[in-house]
Amino acid sequence: MVSVDLIRTAVGIIGNAISLVLFLSPMPTFYRICKNKSVEHFSVVPYIATLLNCMLWVLYGMPFVKPNSTLIITINGAGTMIELIYIIIYVLYSDGSRRIKALLLLFTDIAFIAVVAAIVLSIFKSHEERTLIVGILCIVFCIMMYASPLSIMIPNATGLLFAIAQLLLHVIYKKSTKRESNEGKSEVALSEVHVAH
Repeated sequence: MVSVDLIRTAVGIIGNAISLVLFLSPMPTFYRICKNKSVEHFSVVPYIATLLNCMLWVLYGMPFVKPNSTLIITINGAGTMIELIYIIIYVLYSDGSRRIKALLLLFTDIAFIAVVAAIVLSIFKSHEERTLIVGILCIVFCIMMYASPLSIMIPNATGLLFAIAQLLLHVIYKKSTKRESNEGKSEVALSEVHVAH
């Protein structure tokens, strides 16, 4: 009979392989950035969010937080390196405010991890407490990582909502607009008749 630990390890390895493919999926984007020597319309936010997520998971897998978490550390360590490479490429081929924003976000990520690690190590003494706190943060920031590409869509979504509101108002008030338009035309026609006389 197959042991639970063996199944857990096999599933973990499969999960790591899938995660690696996920981390490598932006490679065509960064090939394009290098080729065109410009970040064009691409945002750094998804890569910053993924970097933060990976660094938090590395912290979670450390022996002083959750011992025996080799699979967590290896894949998220690899993810951290991959995302750092993406961000360095982004910084090299961006300019002005985009470059400053990318660097500020990068340093914010690093500072945040340092603060979390310091708080967890100094306040929480048991592995269970540390695992719980860092685990909750990992889940929250994992959700943020997957939501980060929406940062590009949100202004468009707002515009779409306003466009729908305008169309609804047009449909609702279409009859009164037609009536006012017809009344206006009638008044113009009458005034033309009076002028002709």
